[in-house]
Amino acid sequence: MRLWTIHPKFLDQVGLVALWREGLLAKKVLSHQTKGCKNHPQLLRFKKTTNPEAYINAYLYPIWLEAKKRHYNFDISKISAIKQLPQLTITQGQLEYEMQHLKQKLATRNIQQLAVITETRQIIPHPLFRNIAGKIEDWEIIK
Repeated sequence: MRLWTIHPKFLDQVGLVALWREGLLAKKVLSHQTKGCKNHPQLLRFKKTTNPEAYINAYLYPIWLEAKKRHYNFDISKISAIKQLPQLTITQGQLEYEMQHLKQKLATRNIQQLAVITETRQIIPHPLFRNIAGKIEDWEIIK
């Protein structure tokens, strides 16, 4: 399970579709609708919030918006009402790690998207997150 903290606009089609599916799986796990993956490290950031289900819906919404912008047909009914929530924090080191990881994936599947993100000067986080200074080791949920 990979729940990216970089902005969904950086993902190619394969990555965005996979993120939507992984996010929906995470939603089921956090809503206790499935038994699988319930202790996955990628879910800890949501589990530590006061309202994990609201946060996963808030996480999924910008992914849906990016898909809509690209004219993909993601089903908005799979997301519950979106609440305005305080942002979660993510370190600059984690964002850099994820961008490097994405570049490695794109090198084998989408050279054109790799070229686009290689030109990126600033790594923008997913809208649910705010960037803080720090190394990847400073972030409590590694990778």
